[in-house]
Amino acid sequence: MRIPLTKYGLPQLIFFPAMLIAIMSLCPFFALSTTALIILELPLAVILIWILSFFRDPKRDIPINSKLLLAPADGKITDIETIQENSPLDRPALRIGIFLSIFNVHINRAPCNVKIEKISYKKGSFKNAANPNAGQVNESNDLLMLRTENPNQKILVRQISGAIARRIVCKAAPGQNLTGGQKFGMIKFGSRTELYVPASKNFETLVKKGDKVKAGLTPLIKYR
Repeated sequence: MRIPLTKYGLPQLIFFPAMLIAIMSLCPFFALSTTALIILELPLAVILIWILSFFRDPKRDIPINSKLLLAPADGKITDIETIQENSPLDRPALRIGIFLSIFNVHINRAPCNVKIEKISYKKGSFKNAANPNAGQVNESNDLLMLRTENPNQKILVRQISGAIARRIVCKAAPGQNLTGGQKFGMIKFGSRTELYVPASKNFETLVKKGDKVKAGLTPLIKYR
């Protein structure tokens, strides 16, 4: 049976569990009683379980529907707004922001069948990723994508580091084709992901602020 942990978690999946297990193995030599041993090892065990849980990669049955744009990340919808100026698509665009807490699955997935046109990394701050303005000032990575189905328009997924996150992983490359729901990276330890779609009347938004979504499963937008 495949252990549902992501390869994007290396080397943290090796280093942190090994360090915690080593510390836990030394605790019996310092604990003066069984109660003291439990007090020492219980927090370490909780941290170990959390680390393994953070890098989980559950199997998902991706819905096949060319009219849908699926969530590129797990988390909570924090903002839905139309960007008129300074849009990364160089035209008015609908932005849907998803905040990922440290308890969410952190795998990023393609919202539909696309071809990667350009990837742009930007250094920045590490402010709270729940803030809608985090995408403007935080470290981020933009994936400009061209839909390979009708409508053949450009969309963009932005990976954004948060106050805790310090590592954006992107395994996609310009020119690469991704299918809807296909994994392309992750953001480690709390983050934000945004989807940008050209503003128009040819689609409807299927989510609202406060909704919880899952990458590759929850439809955010449906084309008419």
